[in-house]
Amino acid sequence: MGLAEILASIDSEISTLQRARALLAAGAHVGRKRGRPSKTAAVVNALISTPAKKRKKRNLTPEGRKRIADAQKRRWAAMRKSAAGAK
Repeated sequence: MGLAEILASIDSEISTLQRARALLAAGAHVGRKRGRPSKTAAVVNALISTPAKKRKKRNLTPEGRKRIADAQKRRWAAMRKSAAGAK
């Protein structure tokens, strides 16, 4: 393999890579156009941006509410007792 053949193969590789780069660079800008987006793009964006499902609101039963209130009253009593003992 002579010097001329090596240079010719390098030149052909360079031209192949330049054509591939030009194709890739041209394809990168195709997705973004000016103006109003197409209807299909709007539908796809709407499907992507909508939340999956809203969670059902959880309600406390009166018994659960009373348990929480009693526990909080016990906490307050303990706080008052420790505050009175610290004085």
